[in-house]
Amino acid sequence: MNLETLRQSFRDPRIYQITILGSLLVYGLTVLDFGVSLLGAATLLSAALTAQAVFSRWFRLPRFDPRSPLISGLSLCLLLRTNSLAVAVGAAFLAIGSKFLLRRNDKHIFNPTAFGLAASLLIFDQAWMSPGQWGHAAFFAFLAAGFGCLVIHRARRSDVTYAFLAATLLIALGRALWLGDPWTIPLHQLQNGAVLIFAFFMISDPKTTPDSRPGRILYAALVATVAATLQFRFHQPNSPLWALVASAPLVPLLDHWLPGHRYRWPGFSLKERPMKTRLKTAFARPLLCLALLLASALPASAFCGFYVAKADSKLFNQASQVVLVRDGDRTVITMANDYRGDLADFAVVIPVPTFLEREQIHVAESALLDHLDAYSAPRLVEYFDPNPCQERLYESKRKLKSLAFAPESESRDEAAAALGVSIEASYSVGEYDILILSAEESDGLVTWLHNEGYRLPEGAEPVVASYLKQGMRFFVARVNLDTQAELGVQNLRPLQVAFESPKFMLPIRLGTVNADGAQDLIVYTLTRRGRVETTNYRTVRLPTGMELPAFLKEPASFADFYRDMFARQVEKERRRAVFLEYAWDMAWCDPCAADPLSAAELRQLGVFWLPENQQNRQAQNVFLTRLHVRYDGEHFPEDLRFQETGDRTNFQGRYVLRHAWKGKNTCPAAETYHQQLSERYEREAIQLASLTGWQPEKIRQQMGIRRAVDENEPGQEKDEDPWWKRVWGR
Repeated sequence: MNLETLRQSFRDPRIYQITILGSLLVYGLTVLDFGVSLLGAATLLSAALTAQAVFSRWFRLPRFDPRSPLISGLSLCLLLRTNSLAVAVGAAFLAIGSKFLLRRNDKHIFNPTAFGLAASLLIFDQAWMSPGQWGHAAFFAFLAAGFGCLVIHRARRSDVTYAFLAATLLIALGRALWLGDPWTIPLHQLQNGAVLIFAFFMISDPKTTPDSRPGRILYAALVATVAATLQFRFHQPNSPLWALVASAPLVPLLDHWLPGHRYRWPGFSLKERPMKTRLKTAFARPLLCLALLLASALPASAFCGFYVAKADSKLFNQASQVVLVRDGDRTVITMANDYRGDLADFAVVIPVPTFLEREQIHVAESALLDHLDAYSAPRLVEYFDPNPCQERLYESKRKLKSLAFAPESESRDEAAAALGVSIEASYSVGEYDILILSAEESDGLVTWLHNEGYRLPEGAEPVVASYLKQGMRFFVARVNLDTQAELGVQNLRPLQVAFESPKFMLPIRLGTVNADGAQDLIVYTLTRRGRVETTNYRTVRLPTGMELPAFLKEPASFADFYRDMFARQVEKERRRAVFLEYAWDMAWCDPCAADPLSAAELRQLGVFWLPENQQNRQAQNVFLTRLHVRYDGEHFPEDLRFQETGDRTNFQGRYVLRHAWKGKNTCPAAETYHQQLSERYEREAIQLASLTGWQPEKIRQQMGIRRAVDENEPGQEKDEDPWWKRVWGR
């Protein structure tokens, strides 16, 4: 390679793009823990390079060029999520194959990464994207923006990126202005690593963007508009991806109407040859390797042990609980009321995305949520060390009637109409009197609700106005004391509503208005396909599987541990994350904090896809996700938005107590075992301190141990001579 060739290679923007994408991947793997394994990333990159080699031979290209497949492979690593190595290989071949098979005028029709992602999401159940997992940290946003600017300037496609970001910003700010939302909401939407990666590394691809600058600016504005429509009108996650794929076929038209200079990569240009009718025998080896790779996925191992204690919702003050049953656009929400006080003062106002008929509202039993809480709560398990002198393993497994409103409702309707409020329906369901409201203006609705005794927090009017402009209605409920007395109900039962809507979300903004501090919310989702995660906030797995000191077996000690550990994780994620506490197939558990819910209980929660005649205790085809969020208006400006993924990996918050063997040293193995115990105790103490922020010295005191390097630990008996005697041998 001569000097001029070397200079041309360094001028190639693909070199910088590979460097930056690789750095982002390392950042995601080491810092963010964003859901991609090292094996999965290696498989994707290997498959992309293999696919490039296969298609290069197939099309008889002069040489193999690894730069383009590395860019596609790294981009897939950053954006594609799957637990199947077969899906990863398929996505890589789809992406690389689109470059060779879907072309026009020596240009790709689709961005290879975008096509690979879109095709994988449509074809494979085990493929998904996690746009929220990059978080909204300003540090990462500026980091990605700075690196991205370097790449797009090198590729001379900065105009399309800036045009896309400007159009996206204008749409978000315009929508916020129209809805009356605070600026924190559009800023939160834009400070997203996934959006920046899309803007800097996908839409700016020189081989798929229009040739002229006016064409690129028009194209970027079109993609931004389609993405906003998909996101805000049709509530589709990953809307920039679908917008890019949908808009890509228009690039040849833009090139025809607004012609410009065709971009060429610096240096050597690969020229395509006619497609051969069949693959050569030489391709059998890489295909065979791929077939072996597809079968190499390993199943997750199960937990086992004795269940000791659980960290249920009662550990947290005023922790609200919501159950979301979701399949397609069909949703059943169960809302538990944690109201404490005179029931005559109880009233609830909840935004809902559609009109509700009487048959779509139900009252459930609190025992259902108690059972669900107990089954999915983070748990403490214990093991007992075996006799080291015996080669044995100890293993255990544990496995109503309807009432009309009073006549004064007519005057109430007139008062509502005068304020621009429409009472679309009124129902009596169990002990609740329920209204479905819509309104022309938020001030009239807020005034009417206050006049009727519904207590909205001060400053709620802008939030109400935003919901009204989004076409949402308001579900309001109050306890009918006479009906409650007739039914003999002592405590408030959960309310349930069933509806169809593309919105998979949970409104929390009304609860953050003038709230007295952060609030805890536990969301249980029941789905067919797999785990549920938030799309506009990071979903983070809680630390799990740690061995901790045995004194935590006391219920009060474990409760203190879990509260402090959770609070520390909240601070670690800068109070902007939703935490995964449990994800498991409802058919079984290991270890079980409670029995799985029966088919009958699941149907009562709204799992409508179970067969009517299913009587087995352990219902199939239901995946439970338990999410825990501590939120306030500053750190959670938007309502929670969710998506169902293809991830069926089991996960539980599980903490281990390992009790020491108390026998005597009757063999060399026992002597070695006792010598290693002090090291294990110290590891457990340090682990507990790092999880909770507790003082290590106090933990050691509770464990009854002391550090070997500190001979005068307070509260410990002195079982050795003072240090000065050991210095001079006295």
